Amino acid sequence: MADPRGFLKAGRELPTRRPVDVRISDWREVYDEFDEGKLRTQAARCMDCGIPFCHNGCPLGNLIPEWNDQAWRGDWRAAIDRLHATNNFPEFTGRLCPAPCETACVLGINQDPVTIKQVEVSIIDRAWESGYVEPQPPDRLTGKTVAVVGSGPAGLAAAQQLARAGHTVAVFERDDRIGGLLRYGIPEFKMEKHHIDRRLEQMVAEGVKFRTSVEVGVDITAEDLRKRYDAVVIAVGATVRRDLDVPGRDLDGVHQAMDYLPPANRVQLGDFERSPIHAQGKHVVVIGGGDTGADCLGTATRQGAASVTQLEILPRPTEERPAAQPWPTYPMVYRVSSAHEENGERVYSVSTQRFVGQDGKVTGLELVDVEFVDGRFSPIAGSERILPADLVTLAMGFTGPEAGTWTEQLGVELDGRGNLRRDDDYMTRVPGVFVAGDAGRGQSLIVWAIAEGRAAAAAVDRFLQGSTELPSPIPPTARPLTV
Repeated sequence: MADPRGFLKAGRELPTRRPVDVRISDWREVYDEFDEGKLRTQAARCMDCGIPFCHNGCPLGNLIPEWNDQAWRGDWRAAIDRLHATNNFPEFTGRLCPAPCETACVLGINQDPVTIKQVEVSIIDRAWESGYVEPQPPDRLTGKTVAVVGSGPAGLAAAQQLARAGHTVAVFERDDRIGGLLRYGIPEFKMEKHHIDRRLEQMVAEGVKFRTSVEVGVDITAEDLRKRYDAVVIAVGATVRRDLDVPGRDLDGVHQAMDYLPPANRVQLGDFERSPIHAQGKHVVVIGGGDTGADCLGTATRQGAASVTQLEILPRPTEERPAAQPWPTYPMVYRVSSAHEENGERVYSVSTQRFVGQDGKVTGLELVDVEFVDGRFSPIAGSERILPADLVTLAMGFTGPEAGTWTEQLGVELDGRGNLRRDDDYMTRVPGVFVAGDAGRGQSLIVWAIAEGRAAAAAVDRFLQGSTELPSPIPPTARPLTV
């Protein structure tokens, strides 16, 4: 363990964010570097709690007390080895995960929890700088081949695990670059894309083959895929977007978030000089109060929006943990992201009744206040008003994978929630066809995607070899203690 009195000596401290007026003028990540001395002090706050509930809070089962201790001691090589033992991509989770491990931290019962997420990302960043992250090609090949469809965190985790087990792995991605939502859905200011690129270089050196601009069911049939490969892992994510079926939805200027964010990322990648959907000088309204909505807010701010308003149908959360969400569950509390700190207004307990426009273009939204009565949201009479808007983004989440020709060709089924049906070994009703991540689980967290990719890889290896030495963090039917 770390310093047994560390949590008594120091309070919680995080790196500072770059000044707002500086960071909104570029697309770099928002945080300043964190001094090593301060980081080691934070790692020392990890206490000898007997039962580390942070393990339960993390779907990956990260060995948090162990690498906190090693970070405190400055043994960075040992720290990254323990971190990589459970997590293929800590540079992704350390930047994007909402850290359910921290809300499950025992210290967090009556103090501020350990800065687990910051220690994690610092360990992996230091490991890259020090050359500790090296390819791990297998000692021998099994002669078995696996196709992974989808290159988000679940697909990449499954591919890396299977390649290290000695299988020949090909990853198929319908987009022109590898990464899924990591590549095109996450803005640069949250995670710069060089973090993806250098991890892909490692995977190529380990033997993984990447096939971009290939859509299964269109560019290659599902039947051909099954004939060419001994096993198939479906990791296409949950990409069917929730829509808002109200009058005026077809007005120009009303866009899905995932039509708005990818072009902005492509500008940073050099594909466009200017995004075809641009917020400069416009009054932007974001419908949806989650992380994707905050990403739209931060993007619109950097594009020079005249104003940004984020709408949420739920009431404003409390700043303290609700009594109905006790430790160690993940509480729904009021949180301020870097994007919220930079700009915009957040409006709660409102519903959009219709979009209004002129000459086919959106000019505003008709809103009404709502209250939750008898299990449903009811409008409050007399609260209707018009909110001006030149650009609206819908960031209301996703309902499941995009079924179609490829699912029919494969012969896989959807369950009652619209996800791909699978058993406790991640296999569909079609032998040798497996499902990992949001495609089978539904929209979830990046840590669940990586955990499912690792667990599905173990199931595939067992299917191909009769046994496996790959770790299997979770069964697909497991549900988190945290939300």
